Amino acid sequence: MIIYDKRTNLLEQHDYHYSLQDVAEPNLYRDLFPYDEVPKISFNDRRVPMNTPEDIWLTDTTFRDGQQSREPYTVKQMVDLFKLMHRLGGENGLVRQTEFFVYGKKDREALEKCRELGYRYPEITTWIRANPDDFGLVKDLGLKETGILVSCSDYHIFNKLKMKRPQAMALYLKTVENVISAGLIPRCHLEDITRADFYGFVVPFVNELMRLSDESGIPVKIRACDTMGYGVPYPGVALPRSVPGIIYGLKHYAGVPSQQLEWHGHNDFNKAVVNAAVAWLYGASAVNCSLLGIGERTGNIPLESMAIEYASLRGTASGMDLSAITDIADYYKKELNYPIPPMTPFVGNDFNVTRAGIHADGLLKDEEIYSIFNTEKLLNKPASVSVSNMSGLSGIAFWINRYYRLEGPNCVSKTDKIVTDLKEWVDEQYRQGRVTAISDKELAQRLKNCSFNNRIG
Repeated sequence: MIIYDKRTNLLEQHDYHYSLQDVAEPNLYRDLFPYDEVPKISFNDRRVPMNTPEDIWLTDTTFRDGQQSREPYTVKQMVDLFKLMHRLGGENGLVRQTEFFVYGKKDREALEKCRELGYRYPEITTWIRANPDDFGLVKDLGLKETGILVSCSDYHIFNKLKMKRPQAMALYLKTVENVISAGLIPRCHLEDITRADFYGFVVPFVNELMRLSDESGIPVKIRACDTMGYGVPYPGVALPRSVPGIIYGLKHYAGVPSQQLEWHGHNDFNKAVVNAAVAWLYGASAVNCSLLGIGERTGNIPLESMAIEYASLRGTASGMDLSAITDIADYYKKELNYPIPPMTPFVGNDFNVTRAGIHADGLLKDEEIYSIFNTEKLLNKPASVSVSNMSGLSGIAFWINRYYRLEGPNCVSKTDKIVTDLKEWVDEQYRQGRVTAISDKELAQRLKNCSFNNRIG
């Protein structure tokens, strides 16, 4: 049958209907995932169109997935981080939601204290497994939405749940029906979708979820979970690893509207950010992240990175306060004693620090030459240099001007005596066998008693 599709404004064939395939043995895609070898990326050259939604946004899982790989947050820490998320999301609430565990007293207390702040965004949601006991935990909380774990690969259905596909689908649908009956929006977490039989289980299952959504008038949401980080963004990649193919299939064959479609990824193969961006580009409105990417194994999609990616794709921050990113990083370092690798983009101490003397010389002449953008204006974190035996005169001059915030005629140049004297001291440190960079504190102490202090008052 050919119909006019209002979503694409094209005549399209709608003869495709995928039924649940009840298989006797699990399909583990051993050709792609041999386990004793690096997983394979296969291509079939089937390309799907980009279809970026009008509205895209971020959601957060810091207090759920983000707590599964570190010591639990205290109630105060969760409230503090919630406030920072709210600030980052800005006036338009681009950090749309954050989800909480509800299994422990502390998590429920934090949820209530965050709700008492009265913010519209991030909206507070929860997460449960697909069983009646868990549903009882969220039924009386007075929230609008809960996530539900609905594992969709045969690795989980056969090997973890010890079920067959029809049993799993029946269990999932019953839980979703209960959530709908209670007036909540179900958000179905399709765990391990990048190892699932997409047309043999995922699409038939999601078709049933969309049927429930249509019948109830409740917008059932779909979270496509790349649980193991197997997703691949390249055009022409075959399912089940194709991020474009998954998003296109969920929209085109399962009928999920963009605003009900969300991507949740992990970073096992260093593709979390690019996969999330591709999910946006191909039709998902939401990407689910965590602060600093903290999460299971290698972590989730970093919330701060996707805030920058949003601004890159849209050409505007749309009201987000990107300077909150630096305050979030500082909070983790100072309040949580969390060690952020120094070269982590946007949040590491050294992400905009240069060490090479030739690069420092460029920074001294024109900051734009070696700085990715105006990090001082956008992130409240000015570009800087690290002083070592590689810094040269330019690096030392740049460090002095940055550290003491010297401007205009007060700036030092690489020919100033204070610079040449300090370089001689630095070089002597390395001639004596030093191998580490010289700290700001050491450099400031070296300059403390010299005439240079007259220039800085």
